[in-house]
Amino acid sequence: MRSDAHPGPAGSREAPLLGTPSAFLRHACRRARGGRRFARLIVCVLVVGGTGSCSYSPSPALFPPHLRTLAVPVFQNATNEPNLEQEVTEAIVNRFVQDNKLKVVAEAEADLVLSGSVVRYVNAVFGFNAREQAEEYQVAVTVALTARDRVKNREMWRDDNLIRTTNYFVVDTPGQRPQDAVSARRDAISKIADAVLNKTVEGW
Repeated sequence: MRSDAHPGPAGSREAPLLGTPSAFLRHACRRARGGRRFARLIVCVLVVGGTGSCSYSPSPALFPPHLRTLAVPVFQNATNEPNLEQEVTEAIVNRFVQDNKLKVVAEAEADLVLSGSVVRYVNAVFGFNAREQAEEYQVAVTVALTARDRVKNREMWRDDNLIRTTNYFVVDTPGQRPQDAVSARRDAISKIADAVLNKTVEGW
C-alpha cells in the first residue's frame, strides 16, 4: 500500500504542534525559561477553557544572599512639615520588620543602608462642588532615597522622585466619609513604605 507520508530529512526534528492555546502556551513558556532578559521565575498558568498565560514572579533565590541586615537612618526633612521625616522613617522601618526578609539593625552593623530625605509635601484642593466650594483635597509626599550595599560598596538602587498621593473629602459625599489631612498624610506615607519595600526586596 502506498503511503502519502513524506518523511523529512534524516536528523530533522519535528516541529511542535501549536494548534491549541494550551500547546502554544507550553511552548512559549519553555522558550521564555531559556531567556536571560528577566531574572525571574516563570510561572506558566493554564486557565480552564483552553486559554492561558505566562506570568513572572520574583524568586527569593535571586535576592543577593550577602544582604541580610538593613539600617534606615532617620530621613532628612526639606519641607516645613514638622515630624514628617520621623513618620516616613518609622513607616519604612515597620514595613521591613513586618516583611522579615532583612533584619533591621544599627547603621554600623548593616549590610544595606537605606537613606533618604522628604523633599516635598503638598496638601492642595483637588475638587469643588456645584457651589464652587472645595470638597476634595490631595496630599502628596515626595521622597528621595538611596539604597547602598555596604558589603560590596555599591549603590543597589536610587529614586530621587518617589511620589505617593492620597485624596480625601472634607464633606460627606456618596461612598466617601470626611477625612482630614493627618489621616491622608498617613495613608500616603504608608504607600511610600510599600514602594520602598518592593524596590528593595521584590525588584529582583
